[in-house]
Amino acid sequence: MSLFDISDRAQQLQTDLLEFMDSHVYPAEAVYEEQMRESGDPHFQPPVLEELKAEARRRGLWNLFHPHPGTGAGLTNLEYAPLAEIMGRSHIASEACNCNAPDTGNMEVLELFGTAEHKEKYLRPLLEGTMASAFAMTEPAVASSDATNVELSMVRDGEEYVLNGRKWFASNALHRNCRVLIVMGKTDPSAAPHRQQSMMVVPIDAPGVTVMRGLPVFGYQDREGHAEIDFADVRVPVADVLKGEGEGFAISQARLGPGRIHHCMRAIGMAERALELMCRRASSRVTFGKPVSENANIQDWIAEARIEIEMIRLLTLKAAYLMDTVGNKEARTEIAAIKVAAPNIALKIVDRAIQVHGGAGVTDDFPLAMAWAHLRTLRLADGPDEVHKRAIARQELRLYRDTAVSASTNGHKVAVS
Repeated sequence: MSLFDISDRAQQLQTDLLEFMDSHVYPAEAVYEEQMRESGDPHFQPPVLEELKAEARRRGLWNLFHPHPGTGAGLTNLEYAPLAEIMGRSHIASEACNCNAPDTGNMEVLELFGTAEHKEKYLRPLLEGTMASAFAMTEPAVASSDATNVELSMVRDGEEYVLNGRKWFASNALHRNCRVLIVMGKTDPSAAPHRQQSMMVVPIDAPGVTVMRGLPVFGYQDREGHAEIDFADVRVPVADVLKGEGEGFAISQARLGPGRIHHCMRAIGMAERALELMCRRASSRVTFGKPVSENANIQDWIAEARIEIEMIRLLTLKAAYLMDTVGNKEARTEIAAIKVAAPNIALKIVDRAIQVHGGAGVTDDFPLAMAWAHLRTLRLADGPDEVHKRAIARQELRLYRDTAVSASTNGHKVAVS
């Protein structure tokens, strides 16, 4: 038995999902782009996507990410990993299967920490795919890679909190179906650093909530949008505080662990598709009397891509396995490692695929330019590379700190700064 063995059901879902991708998702990509162009609206919800959602649900390829039986597929992280990778090969597949961020993370938060009212009003329609949501944590005025910097104020006033501040990069907030935000802010600036923050459920149409603009990413206005949002005297009932005052940081860690690995799984799928496109293009194009694929440097790129994809896939599977067996906290080094490795390697493979495609690679005739923009952004989303490297390094150094402090030679202690 292999360490990474999965159930027969999970294997069947892989087979079913691959067939769905071939028969419906890939053919729908051109239709999707045409419907978007015809609408003239960058945040239009194209009908073909709703058709894909209905078909995915009919096939049982729905809420695959959700580990809770009854409301979700009930899969482990290890079982979900190959499915997320398959969906990552197309920019429309995750939403077609109701497995797209940030809704996945928000559904998990509402499942774990929401009230009965939250679950009925928001979680149920999110699970049904009739509603979208956004997560508002990052702020324009502070370095939000350190969550303790968050400044949006949440001041208690009787049975309500009053919110004031500004967020940005609230992905999904411009989605046509977005109805609710999960907002992180400070309820007690005098508390211990990791007890200052709280999270609240806020309707996107609440008085005082203003979506200022959609932020372009490398010139792309993504359909779901990355919004800058102003909160001016927004009143939120005490009942809409998730888990309790001061629990915001803990919730964010519970939310971001699975979210990070889901991003990495999808990145591997995009790398696989880029490698496929690179091979097809290199085999079909002729320069200087021979196929591009016969050039040694191109063969090196193809070989290196295969090697690197297999490496990041194994690291991702290890992280998923540890999350399932010992928990997210114990798997934090592997989660951080894959969050650095997967986007960087996928980005390199996509970049080389663009190079092989020549001028066509930077157009929207192929999915590569958009994939590059998304993957480059992923090196910042859910924590920049540097923050994850810092966490890994601190964990490594911690292994030697106690030994170093207590070590002595001829009675002289070794000083450690």
